[in-house]
Amino acid sequence: MDEEPDFLLPDDDDAPTLTKAELAELLFERLGLNKRESKDMVEAFFEFVHASLAKGDDVKLSGFGNFQVRRKAPRPGRNPRTGESIPIRARNVVTFHASHKLKAVVQGEIPPEGDFE
Repeated sequence: MDEEPDFLLPDDDDAPTLTKAELAELLFERLGLNKRESKDMVEAFFEFVHASLAKGDDVKLSGFGNFQVRRKAPRPGRNPRTGESIPIRARNVVTFHASHKLKAVVQGEIPPEGDFE
């Protein structure tokens, strides 16, 4: 199996994070876009996802998964320190469901694709 990219390897015990800047750098290195185009493409992608979810639309990324907005009903809650009952208001939450392909890669059933080109 190929060596993992550096951005996926944790520096310490914390989970690794892929930043927008690192994603733009990958587009620059792998696709040959200039740095400005890479940064703009990453920003446009996230703006699209944010706007779609804010409108209540689902975002489906083929081969990766789906982001969905779900309405959670109001419910009673409890302050764990005092035991006092407090109401929890209705709210929208974003959920993510991995695609079958992503699940298979994570489980090692199919090898991950080399480049994302």
